[in-house]
Amino acid sequence: MTNFELIQKFSDDEGVKELLLRAINNEMLGLKEGVELLKSSALNLLGAAADVLREKSAGDLVTFVVDRNINYTNICSSKCKFCAFYREPGAKGAYVLTLEEIMSKIDEAVGLGAKQILLQGGLNPEISIEYYEEMLRMVKKRFNVQMHAFSPPEIVHISKLYGAGIKETISRLHDAGLDSIPGGGAEILDDRVRGFVSPNKIGWKQWRDVMLAAHSLGIPTTATMVFGHAETIEERIKHIIRIREMQEKYHGFTAFIPWSFQSENTQLSGASTGVDYLKIVAISRILLNGHIRNIQASWVTQGTGVAQIALNFGANDLGGTMIEENVVRAAGVAFHSQSIEDFVHLAKKLGRPVAKRDTLYNIIESYPSVVG
Repeated sequence: MTNFELIQKFSDDEGVKELLLRAINNEMLGLKEGVELLKSSALNLLGAAADVLREKSAGDLVTFVVDRNINYTNICSSKCKFCAFYREPGAKGAYVLTLEEIMSKIDEAVGLGAKQILLQGGLNPEISIEYYEEMLRMVKKRFNVQMHAFSPPEIVHISKLYGAGIKETISRLHDAGLDSIPGGGAEILDDRVRGFVSPNKIGWKQWRDVMLAAHSLGIPTTATMVFGHAETIEERIKHIIRIREMQEKYHGFTAFIPWSFQSENTQLSGASTGVDYLKIVAISRILLNGHIRNIQASWVTQGTGVAQIALNFGANDLGGTMIEENVVRAAGVAFHSQSIEDFVHLAKKLGRPVAKRDTLYNIIESYPSVVG
């Protein structure tokens, strides 16, 4: 008897059981069903069903990537209420990294085994288009790393510098060395929410347009979700379904990464628990079943303990070791990068195999036994 069958046997929530059985039988659930699941208190039942779907879709292998998150500038015109990282031009602590400073950070990361550089920054009106192009060309000339760079708001910002359309901008950046695009700036894909928390940032349809343009060019991206601030339960589910609908066109999303809003040092209040997070992870797997193979557990915002539990609630990936991270840390989260040994130990305690991957989920190295 599987865990799902065992929990199902002792659950009184017939409505949720029926919905989860439909999902396990590969039926696509909609907004109404997703809301019902998210409102349910049957946490273990949701987790068990998501775990069944995770095993069917991604197997038992737990993956991670060795990476560094470089923020090339914290000067930003968007001024999002949920952001504790941005600075005004000329403000104390405002910066733009020189190209050599960026190269030095990448050199250090590569020396520590990094295969991915996650590079993002503020929407800085003072940076020229040449900065972006020269940066990418220098990286590709010096290093063999995946440049996972420039979220959709940055792409739109850069397109204005080019005076070009979204697709042409992505193509030009790709020619300079851009390999893939991170899913940042998604927050919640609903313009009511976005108008409140980030009125100066692109709307959800522009976020979609950037991602679909990239996918049409064969450039892979990730998709993210930041929940626990100004959104309703319905808007959370709508976000996941909109990601699913985008994926149906080109299948360009490699992973879905939900994480909870961190409110310290921001203009917003918000609080979500580990239970809220695990429910979102489980429902993401259930609603995205057959569409997106990889769902990431956010140890950065939740800690490694909850991230480990998330691996039994539908997640199959631990994301990056993150040699450096600045945005979440600015919101008051105690940040410590993880080692390969940390991730291997975490997965092995669950009895799961674990492997180091690249950005596109190609396996680089497997770890058949516990390290240390």
